[in-house]
Amino acid sequence: MTDTNTVEAPGRTAAGQRRLQAVLLDMDGTLIESEDLWNESESELTAELGGRWTDHDHEVNLGNAAEPVGRYIMELTGTTHLTPRQIADRLYAKFRRKLEEGRARLRPGAKELVGLLTGAGVPVSLVTSTERSLVRMAIGGIGLENFDDSVAGDEVAANKPAPDPYLTAARRLGVDPRRCVAFEDSVIGSASAAAAGCVTVAVPIHAQIPPREGVLVRDSLVGVDLEWLESLVADR
Repeated sequence: MTDTNTVEAPGRTAAGQRRLQAVLLDMDGTLIESEDLWNESESELTAELGGRWTDHDHEVNLGNAAEPVGRYIMELTGTTHLTPRQIADRLYAKFRRKLEEGRARLRPGAKELVGLLTGAGVPVSLVTSTERSLVRMAIGGIGLENFDDSVAGDEVAANKPAPDPYLTAARRLGVDPRRCVAFEDSVIGSASAAAAGCVTVAVPIHAQIPPREGVLVRDSLVGVDLEWLESLVADR
């Protein structure tokens, strides 16, 4: 029986359905400041293989999955005795050691944003290019249990910049990607989310995000509130 005295929850339409159906969050560089750790790992491995890794090399690989980065390092160094997968595995081993040292810091406002969403009952999913084996450790500062779901880079047919990770996240939550807001920090990640139809908010720190339809640029996660998130999907 309907309680006529029930107050409609904020952010819901007259039909009782929330306009904002979910928020989808990238991990590296968006929620955690780990890109410097990836950069160190890439530089160390490239040096071991006889090459030199520059800031430009890191920038063009921001948001990329492990095997494409492995292929890039393979071509950069002229390595022929290792496959891209084997290089990726070595890269992951270096990155894992840095995580074990507790060097991955949360980005300002990250934990507060996840807490805001879970407290308001807005479904939230972690959508990362990082493979499953590292996700729980990497996001430990927030806790994977505080997300409704997570999609890792080795769980989709095509990783970012393809739309598959965000389409998979929306499908698993049972929501329309066009009524989701995605947060990213890289060109590759923003392209993935925008291609999936999400309203995309870029919060870059290591690289500029060029103008793109459907992508907004914000300086920080600090101060993000439900009213603003709702406004992003209000016309959808």
